Amino acid sequence: MPAFDLIIRNGSIVDGTGAARFAGDVAIKDGMIAQVGDVHGDTNEEIDAGGHLITPGFVDIHTHYDGQATWDQEMAPSSWHGVTTVVMGNCGVGFAPASPERHEWLISLMEGVEDIPGTALAEGMTWDWETFPEYLDALEKLPRTIDVGTHVPHGAVRAYVLGDREQPGAVPTTDDMAKMSEIVEEGVRAGALGFSTSRTVLHKSVDGELVPGTTATPEELITIGRAMGRVGYGVFEMASDLQRDWNEFEWMGNLSRETGLPVTFAALQSIAKEIPLDEQISTMRAQNDNGANIVAQIALRGNGIIMAWQGSVNPFVYRPSWQAISDLPWDQQKAKLLDPTFKKQLLSEANNYSEAPQDILPVVMVVTQGWALQYEMDPDFDYEPEQSASLNSRANAKGIDPQEYAYDLMCSDDGKGFIYLPILNYQDGNLDFLHDLQQSDDCVNSLSDGGAHCGTICDAASPTFMLEHWVRDRKRGDRISLELAVKRQCLDTAKLYGLEDRGVIAPGYLADLNIIDFERLKLGKPWLAFDLPAGGKRLLQKADGYVATIKNGEVTFREGKWTGSTPGGLIRGPQRAELAEAAE
Repeated sequence: MPAFDLIIRNGSIVDGTGAARFAGDVAIKDGMIAQVGDVHGDTNEEIDAGGHLITPGFVDIHTHYDGQATWDQEMAPSSWHGVTTVVMGNCGVGFAPASPERHEWLISLMEGVEDIPGTALAEGMTWDWETFPEYLDALEKLPRTIDVGTHVPHGAVRAYVLGDREQPGAVPTTDDMAKMSEIVEEGVRAGALGFSTSRTVLHKSVDGELVPGTTATPEELITIGRAMGRVGYGVFEMASDLQRDWNEFEWMGNLSRETGLPVTFAALQSIAKEIPLDEQISTMRAQNDNGANIVAQIALRGNGIIMAWQGSVNPFVYRPSWQAISDLPWDQQKAKLLDPTFKKQLLSEANNYSEAPQDILPVVMVVTQGWALQYEMDPDFDYEPEQSASLNSRANAKGIDPQEYAYDLMCSDDGKGFIYLPILNYQDGNLDFLHDLQQSDDCVNSLSDGGAHCGTICDAASPTFMLEHWVRDRKRGDRISLELAVKRQCLDTAKLYGLEDRGVIAPGYLADLNIIDFERLKLGKPWLAFDLPAGGKRLLQKADGYVATIKNGEVTFREGKWTGSTPGGLIRGPQRAELAEAAE
């Protein structure tokens, strides 16, 4: 019998610890890394990684595959970008616990918050669970290309306990809070990696209702957080507008100090956040200096919207002419849009803002007329665009109205043109502010939202962007080292959630690996696919340069194509590495 199942030879190993890369081989046996360095011995399979990088599989801790993971084995698009582990159930939305009469409500919440088509969720999910432990059991039945772990989501817990009383502004009783805490404890003991909530006006159900966590009191949040303290592990994850009078950092610090557990929040430049990003970080650090463990989740590029005629958003959504055709089949829409008479009429109209959500009207204004903040996504698009690349600048250079330029752009490529609008994380017109944060142990790479915002973004490609932009191609400022980038997307993300068995290339760790042709690594152009259940749409983006992705010792992707292998499973709770002794 061969000594090993697979040997990857002659690669440049970036081991995930931040140490300098080195030349060597990686040997795999029984799904684990057996030897690293100069490997001798026979094997069932050998891959020559000469001229290529070998990295750990990427760990993405902020995704929303809660529904998709119950039916889809490939787990694209994250799995296309070297990701071998995802954590889902973020932002307080998910599908367990779920009483039968609340199924539609939970779908509505997910569709509104995360822009996942409700029809796809309704057709794709079997709902063969009610409690959170039963949901984990359902997830465990389906093998996938990647491992999945999840939070217990606040919205589902509140709806389960309050029932019909769960309305905007509902105030749970003391008994309600105790019951919610019990459910979270039960879920974490069954294997959840933590608890999540959302407290932002940007997160609403499809009917426009604020998510339940937005009006929750610190008492409710701390009572629930103590459930994880009783278990002894778990991460409290939150998206919040960070209003000053909410004193979010005070209760986050108190909860972390009391339980000894990490609390993590989405740290962004955002017009919805009252506290600027610099102050978010400094206030977090003041709490941490006083014994707390608060971690900022940071995105690696501007967050926002990719706008297209067939997407969820375009700049003309509040024009009467668009509203008149918005529900038509695409072929009929396209015929109208390409009609010069229709175009002239639409461009002559004013936006009907009375139909827009008034509490986020500044965002709506940027979407519908922020031409200086919108950018054309051409074939070699730079996600750190200069002002000269804005629609406003390009329209002025052509001597036409910016709104006409936007209209024509979306009509290009047979109606498949895209506009990039970084609403968040781009107020300075560059990404310089992220450089120092990526050197900080109290900040973690996150916010890809893989599986979500199907008609507006495709940030599941974040690991590829990190390598392509931040390590290799950035033109407008300092880059980061390859070793740091890999550490941040592997060891650091895994460590936050107690997943100590992955994220490092060393004997005894899971054989989750990528072989990357770094010089060839390149993001492709996004496209809209209609491949979800019930024909639901989603923005997808692939990349060249991933020679192979390996999960638990099995090759899951070769040159970006799924091999059909599904060695991934469900993660239940923190994981410890059984460190093997390296061969002499």
